[in-house]
Amino acid sequence: MLNPNLFNTVFVIPILNLLVVFYKIFLFIRLPGAFGFAIIALTIAIRLLFQPFFQKQIETAKKMQEIKPHLDSISAKHKDDKKQLQAEQLKLYQQHGINPTSGCLVMIIQLPVFIALYNTLNLFLLSGHTEKTIATINKVLYFSALKIESVNSWFFGLDLVKSPKQAGTWVYFLIPLITGILQYFQAQASMPPTVSQPQGSGQDGKDKDKKVEGQGDFQKAMNTQMKYLFPIMIGWFSYSLPVGLALYWNIFSIMGIMQYRKVNKKSQMLNSK
Repeated sequence: MLNPNLFNTVFVIPILNLLVVFYKIFLFIRLPGAFGFAIIALTIAIRLLFQPFFQKQIETAKKMQEIKPHLDSISAKHKDDKKQLQAEQLKLYQQHGINPTSGCLVMIIQLPVFIALYNTLNLFLLSGHTEKTIATINKVLYFSALKIESVNSWFFGLDLVKSPKQAGTWVYFLIPLITGILQYFQAQASMPPTVSQPQGSGQDGKDKDKKVEGQGDFQKAMNTQMKYLFPIMIGWFSYSLPVGLALYWNIFSIMGIMQYRKVNKKSQMLNSK
């Protein structure tokens, strides 16, 4: 379960302790569905921790979309000179304050925390509430006051340990539907507005128009996959996995939608001035 390795020590065990802290707090104030609210509180805490990174990623994506016409022009102009092409692209990035690798860096930073969060919830949700599981959890808690005897996994009439596939009732079947819908709205909110391309003239202009049209078709296909196929895939996962995991995924989606809309609204206000 919790093998003594570096990853568990640095990521999984701290997140596990934080989850138990929230759980004990909600138990103390006698809040019904304490474990469900502990998952929500933990998810919000993780999301807020990475708020600056998410914000930077969104702003970089919007700037990249804004300078796309210039990048296309540079690519067409220096298509036979890769060194010059890279130099011009780098210069354009510097002029607009863009670090093209920041998106990858954000994902690299987030990945171990997300895996640790998933593993923590798995420990509670997939392993059940056996005495062995509880004993394993208590061994890695930082303070004796945090030790637990059991976990009540019911949350608003749903057992967070069960998957909709296992439960087999219509109420549980709503979970993957809601998860897919939220993922759809997050994908829709994350898509930056299409930037119009300058029209060319003559034969070169026609070639550029064909290239832009081809790129537009490719981007349209990618957007379609993000908007429809990915939500279906996530919905299927939430059908097969415990409801507790869908709960943390949905909270992430809701916060992501709110953040994207806030950035888009701010951008629209600046463009209207």
